Amino acid sequence: MRQFRHVTAQHLFQMREYDARAIARHYRQRPFQVIGRAFTIVWSFLGLIVGFQWDQWRNASEIEIYKRATQLREILTRLGPTFIKVGQALSTRPDLIRKDFLEELIKLQDQLPPFPTPTAFRIIETELDRTVEEAYSEISPLPIAAASLGQVYKARLHTGEPVAVKVQRPNLLPTLTLDLFLMRWAAGWIAPILPLNLGHDLSLIVDEFGTKLFEEVDYLHEGRNAETFAANFQGEPQVKVPSIYWRYSNRCVLTLEWIDGCKLTDLERVRQANLDENDLIEVGVTSGLQQLLEHGFFHADPHPGNLFAMADGRMAYIDFGMMDQLEQHTKETLVDSVVHLINKEYGALAQDFVKLGFLTPDTDIEPIIPALETVFDKAVGESVGDFNFKSITDQFSELVYEYPFRVPAKFALIIRSLVTQEGLALSLNPNFKIVEVAYPFVARRLLTEESPAFRRRLLEILFKDGKFQWQRLESLISMARTRDSLDLLPAAQLGLQYLLSPEGQFLRYQLIHALTEDDRLHTEEVQRIWMLVKDDIQPEHVFNAAWGALTEFSAERAASLIPAVTSIVSPSSAPSETK
Repeated sequence: MRQFRHVTAQHLFQMREYDARAIARHYRQRPFQVIGRAFTIVWSFLGLIVGFQWDQWRNASEIEIYKRATQLREILTRLGPTFIKVGQALSTRPDLIRKDFLEELIKLQDQLPPFPTPTAFRIIETELDRTVEEAYSEISPLPIAAASLGQVYKARLHTGEPVAVKVQRPNLLPTLTLDLFLMRWAAGWIAPILPLNLGHDLSLIVDEFGTKLFEEVDYLHEGRNAETFAANFQGEPQVKVPSIYWRYSNRCVLTLEWIDGCKLTDLERVRQANLDENDLIEVGVTSGLQQLLEHGFFHADPHPGNLFAMADGRMAYIDFGMMDQLEQHTKETLVDSVVHLINKEYGALAQDFVKLGFLTPDTDIEPIIPALETVFDKAVGESVGDFNFKSITDQFSELVYEYPFRVPAKFALIIRSLVTQEGLALSLNPNFKIVEVAYPFVARRLLTEESPAFRRRLLEILFKDGKFQWQRLESLISMARTRDSLDLLPAAQLGLQYLLSPEGQFLRYQLIHALTEDDRLHTEEVQRIWMLVKDDIQPEHVFNAAWGALTEFSAERAASLIPAVTSIVSPSSAPSETK
């Protein structure tokens, strides 16, 4: 029996993928180990809670209360990597956490106690099957940073390149697996007592977290993530991804390009480098939106310890352990939800929540629609700049108590990523509003993206109840060119090709009708839109775009337009839209 248990433990701690059943089987045979760890966790936080209550009873001074922040950081550090991850997430929310506590929790990002360098060097030699001297011409005697799962040394290859060497902490899996088992066990007990279905997917969320943690402790997986991320952003000069040196990397050691920069939260160094905080915010938020809406491959742990500002204004991502992938239909539904939110089409938005898994398919959405209108109406009203992700999530959380919403496991990471990015931006600029960057990004994508899916979504915005929404087009163009010039010619050429095609017959009618509806020519609206775009459009470019569109069509296809034009002149014979 002892031999069986030993083999089971050895197998568990060499697992490469998270397996909740295997972990449960292992720890059910070790009740004393589980009880001991649970007691340690409860006792640690119980002492902190009692301390807080005691401070209130005796009206303790701010200096004494500040000691509780240090106590919290020390508790999380002592409890290990799982709880350090929780502290890291909290450290990115200056709008939720008191400044004194925030300053302590930020230390969890890269100021954790290191493990001994001789141990780290032994891991390097075991993993790379060569001595440290054979791998690197020089290496720092002490780590330059220590994080929850490993620590980093600065080194130089024999070929001269400066590199960062990440070395994983020894014996990580015993602690991670035990904490995950306890979290999953606690989720099973807590879920039934939560209001409605708040705990519906609690165990699945723990499983998602466990899966990502196991991926994060495999540095080969992290290296592959980094290369995928770099490929996605190869056309974005503002985003820097370090190169991976595979010859000097393995499951517990990762050698990557050295990045010279400063943490985004180090405002003094950011200003010394003459970098604009708002520009850095825009790069960070825009790259985050690209990850979610374009690539579908997103960084799920973008805390300040993983993001650096470089002297040339670029933003560098340096940690790719916790990533996730969105399916194509999920990306499209997310864009749909933005479109429906802009249109204030809350019935369609409720259907989007069903598609995304926040509501089950058999849910009666009719009573939910007015509630969604109450929550979101102000967010997309006249004061768009007052929108922020936290305010919406706070209001939305109230709906969860009244209606059968649930948070799908995958979206727990997406929400964490969005909240973390907004928190990071708030640390740079307390007055930051995420919509001031996000809305122009979505507008630009809708106006310039050439794919049929985005073209369809743009038409959904511009036409409502059969009428062309001039104000929406003005708003989209204004927002899309908030910071930079806007090149609409590629989209205009594609749109002209679509208008001249058989599929564009209904749109041709709608467009002419929009120009002449209410028995008048809408010249004022056209003039306002022209004033918005005229500085970005050169006459010769317009001619080239039009010529390019026209050359796509044969004489036969051009002749086929004549009946359509006739139908436009005679409104009574307007074509019906086909779906």
